[in-house]
Amino acid sequence: MAFRRPARFTSVVSHTDRTLDGLRRAHSAFLETGAVPRWMRSVVAQSWLRSAAAGVDAETNLAPVGLGRDDLETYRSTHQLSLVFPLLYDVLGRAAEDCEAVMAVGDAQGQLLWVCGRPAMLREAERIHFAEGAIWDEVHAGTNAPGTALRLDAAVQIHAGEHFNRLVQPWSCAAAPIHDPQTGAILGIVDVTGGEPIASPQTLGMVRAAARMAEAELARIAAVEASRTQAEAARQSVSFGWSPTSPTSPASPAGPASPTPSAPASNAHRSRVQLRALGRLEADVSVDGASAQLSPRHSEILVLLAEHPEGMTGDQLAVQVYASQTHSSTMRAEMTRLRALLGREVLQSRPYRLLAEAGADWRTVKAHLSAGRVREALALYDGPLLPQSDAPGIVELRESLERQLRASILSAGQPELMVAWTRSRWGADDLQMWQRQAESLPPNSPLRPIALAEAERLECELAAPV
Repeated sequence: MAFRRPARFTSVVSHTDRTLDGLRRAHSAFLETGAVPRWMRSVVAQSWLRSAAAGVDAETNLAPVGLGRDDLETYRSTHQLSLVFPLLYDVLGRAAEDCEAVMAVGDAQGQLLWVCGRPAMLREAERIHFAEGAIWDEVHAGTNAPGTALRLDAAVQIHAGEHFNRLVQPWSCAAAPIHDPQTGAILGIVDVTGGEPIASPQTLGMVRAAARMAEAELARIAAVEASRTQAEAARQSVSFGWSPTSPTSPASPAGPASPTPSAPASNAHRSRVQLRALGRLEADVSVDGASAQLSPRHSEILVLLAEHPEGMTGDQLAVQVYASQTHSSTMRAEMTRLRALLGREVLQSRPYRLLAEAGADWRTVKAHLSAGRVREALALYDGPLLPQSDAPGIVELRESLERQLRASILSAGQPELMVAWTRSRWGADDLQMWQRQAESLPPNSPLRPIALAEAERLECELAAPV
């Protein structure tokens, strides 16, 4: 049935039936008269009006396909979201498959770049053109979570009969936009689409959390790339580990003296050190934009010094670094090499301490936790601190941070946070988190059987004789 009145006629009708049948009747009435019931969600009512104004056929037309397979492969391989698609699949795609749903990642125009799910679900989704290459913005597909999320620049959930196109109404979906962390521009969307069980607040929360994780990962990648670019530029003129007393640049020992910055005479300008050690075997360090990867031992030392801004004696540092008894001369040798790398204006002796302003990824996570920002802390947590280190001081820091983060997630009681934790490599075998996740999810949630099954699996493994 064609839409018979212009979109400007937005009179409402009284309606109290909000069931699926009620939505269908409201949809038919809207197509006939342009009126929407008072009880309808504003986000849906306004989207219906936009869809009708754009001339979307609510009876037959499905989303058009923009790019063929070959062109799509080329396009998405260079798209910025290709950097975070593996993360999105790991965090959300696997859960969607387990729930008999599909996950989609699309660009800022609503074109679906990736659609993941079990083969049977993908075939069902293809029947409504919910497939890679299809364009699902509101102008082409009417009211739907990916298109409406892009239109509003906000996370959106669309329940079954709220879709503008009748052929799509058996499905429910939730989507959230993903932004460029540097410019704030929309890069695209992440979406979960499936049957009626998808129409739950938990699904929307998971999709929103996945989008924020993708943005955090893009920010991390951009920071690493910027540091590498700056480091390469610095290497063209000055060696990273310059020494103010060297007559020539270490990069060209036989040549004429290279211009070398002088050591600061006061604290008027303090160097800036940035450390990244979460989920890494070796820490990355950036000094005033010039970056380098530290050895495992230097990683441990610098992490400990960042944790002790007041400084540490050689003996104190040795106790925290070495699992077995060692001579203080060994520590002195390590510190000599580290000072040669970073510069004397960054690392002081007697006591050993950082003279530069120090920022660190694990300290940022702790700051978020202290402020009650659990979601932000989890998004920035890239894994355990120097996971293979057995240095006593590092082991203590690593375990303390994990305890704080786990406790905060459990205390928050939000299913989407628990889902994100158990979907990570370091949280996949967390029995308590799976149990609490199952308790917090509603009985009809498609994620609850998965949580119960994982909890049962872990209980059996723990009970099995060694």
